Amino acid sequence: MTAPVAASTGDSVGDDRIIRESGIDARVASIVSPVLRGMGFRLVRARLSGQNGLTLQIMAERDDGTMTVEDCEEVSHAVSPALDVADPIEKAYNLEVSSPGIDRPLVRKSDFSTWAGHLVKIETSIMVAERKRFRGRIAEAGENDVLIERDASGSAGDEPAIRVPYEAIAEARLVLTDDLIRDALSKDNQARKEAKRRRGEPEEADGEDETETQD
Repeated sequence: MTAPVAASTGDSVGDDRIIRESGIDARVASIVSPVLRGMGFRLVRARLSGQNGLTLQIMAERDDGTMTVEDCEEVSHAVSPALDVADPIEKAYNLEVSSPGIDRPLVRKSDFSTWAGHLVKIETSIMVAERKRFRGRIAEAGENDVLIERDASGSAGDEPAIRVPYEAIAEARLVLTDDLIRDALSKDNQARKEAKRRRGEPEEADGEDETETQD
């Protein structure tokens, strides 16, 4: 399994992620990203792991952040032929398409601004303030960096807040909390209602349309 790397290690046309794949994962991402964009989805992450033999996970979402079970099936049916033709993986593998989940990876600048106020874990590829691991609340998502306010679980002597450059981030993920669950479900519900209004469909009662949150 290859680890994500910062966007500065190789841009792909039309891919606005600041955290990218390397190796085979990057090859897979370059194949599936155009397919996803053409369908109205965007790639969150592509990762090949040794789980259950070999498993290729394609994590995706719509531009509004939603991703249903039906969406996952649609994406799976679309990217599978593209992968078969390009054949980036020599061995047999299982294809798994999933939503980002509630405690999702943050891979775009917009992710950090969308989830401002929530706890995040960040690992950097280089030392930042003599550290590579950070945990705290997203206080501000700027143009070039994100301001992290130290969580109460931080060590004594830690800086109360620190700016982490986007280009230094190797991995970032939300920390599952009750506040995050409430906010994520609220955002998802609102996004679905707006999508239905745009399509001229009648709105469903709250609770009838739930988001798949597998990772």
